[in-house]
Amino acid sequence: MTMRTILKSWIERYFSDEEALILLLVLVAGFAAIIWFGRMLAPFFTALVLAFLLQGVVSALTRRGVPHLLAVIIVFMAFVGVLLTLAFILMPLIWNQLVGLVQETPRMFASGQGLLDELQARYPNLITPDQMQSWIGVAGREISQLGQRALTLSLASLGNVMSLIIYLVLVPILVFFMLKDRQALVGFSLSLLPQKRTLLTRIWKEMDRQIANYIRGKAIEIVIVATVSFFTFAFFGLPYTALLAVLVGFSVLVPYIGATVATIPVAAVAGFHFGISEQFVYVLIAYGVIQALDGNVLAPVLFSETNNIHPVSIIVAVLFFGGIWGFWGVFFAIPLATLLKALVYAWPRGDEPESVQIIERE
Repeated sequence: MTMRTILKSWIERYFSDEEALILLLVLVAGFAAIIWFGRMLAPFFTALVLAFLLQGVVSALTRRGVPHLLAVIIVFMAFVGVLLTLAFILMPLIWNQLVGLVQETPRMFASGQGLLDELQARYPNLITPDQMQSWIGVAGREISQLGQRALTLSLASLGNVMSLIIYLVLVPILVFFMLKDRQALVGFSLSLLPQKRTLLTRIWKEMDRQIANYIRGKAIEIVIVATVSFFTFAFFGLPYTALLAVLVGFSVLVPYIGATVATIPVAAVAGFHFGISEQFVYVLIAYGVIQALDGNVLAPVLFSETNNIHPVSIIVAVLFFGGIWGFWGVFFAIPLATLLKALVYAWPRGDEPESVQIIERE
């Protein structure tokens, strides 16, 4: 069998259906728009995500008899209140703590160097002077790069003030009209598609349910984990509580990896503040309890309706989409992996009977 015959057979199997070709064109156009125009349309995509988050609250209010416009106004005003709180209270606090942590990094480095000297003196056969100097050199280079990045970020942020103002003004306006005119916007989008769209409708309904559940659940999980972490760190008297709590909260975006990465700054700050003491151990134990409860109680409750995806697939999706789109790629890694899984199971196969495809999907 020649390569041409194999390719022809593969095309006839997967692209003989008209809806399959339409779905392929929609997917290619969507990803191309995000890749090529993602930076330009970033406020629009940000507003789209936020509107997707808030639509569930609007729908819940309308189901309880609240008029649609009134529900939109209530939800939008609550959203603006949260946005202003973040912009004028939480963000300055986190920024000040970040600046303080960067300024205190040399002292933490000196403390860590002293700890290494003590370990080398106690265990000369385990840690050689060459190894210690190598570790100190690597840590020094990383701290130097961190300082340079912080300086670059602060200088760049001066030039991005106008962009921030545009986001703070334009995104709320887009969110309001997306919530208010949702039916009209969805109807217009559907009018651009062919009348025959059974496959598109089935996949869209499945993905709408999955992505809505994931985004809203992940937002709730971030808030709960960050709040619990804040009060836990404050109870132990740990410095930089707001910064560490936000870091731990956002670590849940990256399953399996985020919790491990967030452990490093928590352990470093606790070790520098308390030393190797019982208080340091208590902080790590409390942090471990938070992560355990999140992974074994909170996440299963919030994402009980989400399709189960193998951990290897999740990690690959995080690495791939995070490498392409950065933060948003990491945030949407699991929904995108769910989309690919739904496409694989729902894609029509020309040489298989419908009953076989239904069994595969089940």
